[in-house]
Amino acid sequence: MPDDASAATEPAALAGRVRSALESGDLDAIRDLLDPGVRWGAPEGPGDFDCRNRDQVIAWWARARAAGMRAAVTEVSAGAGTLLVGLEVTGTPGAHDAAGAVGRWQVLTVRGGRIADIRGFDNRAAAAVRAGVPPEPGPGGDLG
Repeated sequence: MPDDASAATEPAALAGRVRSALESGDLDAIRDLLDPGVRWGAPEGPGDFDCRNRDQVIAWWARARAAGMRAAVTEVSAGAGTLLVGLEVTGTPGAHDAAGAVGRWQVLTVRGGRIADIRGFDNRAAAAVRAGVPPEPGPGGDLG
């Protein structure tokens, strides 16, 4: 079982791989980052989940990409056992309404070197609180 220090540094070690996989849209690379039992849902969880395992997460990404959605990574910041990932999303109705792109944030909980939980947020402040990172990204705060 990892000690507290290794659990705290685990997300930072994973940050570059997360950025690379998300930016490339490489579903195999994304799959490699996910725990088989990963959950993905709204911030209020646990409860209703959009995805309840790795296969469902990958299927969601594949459908979104096929429908034209793209996400550019704007930030990857590590908290204690978490990563805050900022995304600029295009190709969705919300992005279209916002003149082409919209900001979204995900809080990834890392356990055993893999992403075990994903929560989606519409604003950075709420995501930062959940991830345990500073409310505003500072210089050098982006690890990716």
